[in-house]
Amino acid sequence: MQFTRKGLKDDGFAGFRSFQDLDVMRVPQGTGLFAVMAPEGFQPEFLKKNTAGVFKKKDPSLPEPALAAEWVDAAAVLYLGKAGPGSKGNRGLRRQIQEFLDFGQGKPPGHWDGRLLWQLKDAGQLLLAWKELPAEGLNKAEAEYHTAFIEEYGHLPFANLVRARVKG
Repeated sequence: MQFTRKGLKDDGFAGFRSFQDLDVMRVPQGTGLFAVMAPEGFQPEFLKKNTAGVFKKKDPSLPEPALAAEWVDAAAVLYLGKAGPGSKGNRGLRRQIQEFLDFGQGKPPGHWDGRLLWQLKDAGQLLLAWKELPAEGLNKAEAEYHTAFIEEYGHLPFANLVRARVKG
């Protein structure tokens, strides 16, 4: 697996729209994975204060040294996440991505995965891509992507603080 735009595209990812230009209504409603990528030439500048919403009364901001320690210099992929069907079967990529973007705009989240992205200056330039997958294969697929990323870079993507694992 190559964690480049071409590599993800060859592996079935679509979209590749910047956060600021993304029309969420064009994101499929089905379940799947999504990736956040840095555009070509992107250099990280960390904000003192995270723009993300507060979760369980916790500020999502981290000090700059902690952010710098998570940054993976050679990697274009900054976050890999999943969008499952939810307990009522009404979730999926479109809803997950909308909530993810709302979280970056300061709205309270249901969880705070990917929160480090919202402490990057110019986060609106980051690219979002998605890949539809059946719900029953999501956990395994996410775990395989995380494992492959770690094998290539020795670290999880910048904004993934917890490694996905297959349960059971």
